[in-house]
Amino acid sequence: MIYCVLPRELAPELFDKMIERYKDNPEVTVIVDRRWGEERRKDSTFGGQRALRERRRRRQPGSFLDTDPPSAA
Repeated sequence: MIYCVLPRELAPELFDKMIERYKDNPEVTVIVDRRWGEERRKDSTFGGQRALRERRRRRQPGSFLDTDPPSAA
């Protein structure tokens, strides 16, 4: 699927033209970007409260496999 995203400001003049252009191509969908307001990523404090943690379960002490090669006896 291919999305042809039009900015809200250009949608009145381009939306019908783009629909007509891609009407024979089922892989293309024309949509209008409806987001509004300030872009939140501009602020350098985003994500500041997020705590990083280890998601894997901890092993029991002493349960690690032996990594030494076998002796050449």
